[in-house]
Amino acid sequence: MTTTTLTERYVSAAMRTVPEKQRDDLAAELRASIDDQIDARVDDGEPHDAAERAVLTELGDPDKLAAGYTDRPLYLIGPRYFLDWWRLLKLLLWIVLPAAAFGIALAQTLDGQSLGPIIGNVVTTLIAVAVHLCFWTTLVFVIVERTGAGMGKGFTEWTVDQLPEPRPRGVGFSDMIGTLVFLAVAAGAIIWDLTIGFVPGFVTGADAPLSFLDPALWPWWIAGLFIVMALEATLAIVVYLIGRWTPLLAVVNAVLALAVAIPALILLAQGMLLNPAYFPTIIPDDGAQVASIVTVVTGFGIAAIAIWDIVDVTLKTVRARR
Repeated sequence: MTTTTLTERYVSAAMRTVPEKQRDDLAAELRASIDDQIDARVDDGEPHDAAERAVLTELGDPDKLAAGYTDRPLYLIGPRYFLDWWRLLKLLLWIVLPAAAFGIALAQTLDGQSLGPIIGNVVTTLIAVAVHLCFWTTLVFVIVERTGAGMGKGFTEWTVDQLPEPRPRGVGFSDMIGTLVFLAVAAGAIIWDLTIGFVPGFVTGADAPLSFLDPALWPWWIAGLFIVMALEATLAIVVYLIGRWTPLLAVVNAVLALAVAIPALILLAQGMLLNPAYFPTIIPDDGAQVASIVTVVTGFGIAAIAIWDIVDVTLKTVRARR
């Protein structure tokens, strides 16, 4: 495996926010400037590795350097804390909002609320949560800046050890293999469940094993699922051969994801996806209540996986076009 040098990592990080038409020229200029400064230090007797770290440390945070190249002001909280504020706020929004939406929707579904009130409560709560996150995060940074905390250098002083590795471009062989293995394992688990069962018959005292999925899904619904899975495997191979996600392939991926999620959710809502005898058999006293909870959680899981798959591929497509 090739190890990326600190200089390459620094240049890659600095060029992330630079407009594409300026990126190549500025990258070459920055790389040449760094090399010249390193060579000067090496000529003075400094080891190359130490010289490289010293030069990059003097240049500072690559995002700040990029802002200077493009005359992009970093004003809101103030230039000292702007990047710390923006990184923390984005992280909180990405983590808290999806978690809040999932928790509220799940709790209200288990409480028996209908779809309309659930959507309304989720939307209004997310707006309130987003406003509070933005307000309180900003307030904390305003207080830190006004009181002079952190000795005027932010919460943490930037070092070259914080440089991220450049994101790999295209789709790797391991991505294709991972997808194919996952599909093969999923298909095997479904066949095992419907033919052999994860709960043997001797455990329940029945002649046949107890499957988690409804046995009535076999053969037509399962055959349809396997066809879609075969198409997903073909898509993974095509994406690998092309080397990246394209808008057309992203649309195909979304169609396949919805082709699995929508029928599964419909079957789940009609009580035809999970085996209705599963939980009452293994948990005689509270089987019906447990089955209801598992049904709701399964529905949310199916929807979340489909949404995540579509969003993830969309982001990869946008990055590939850049």
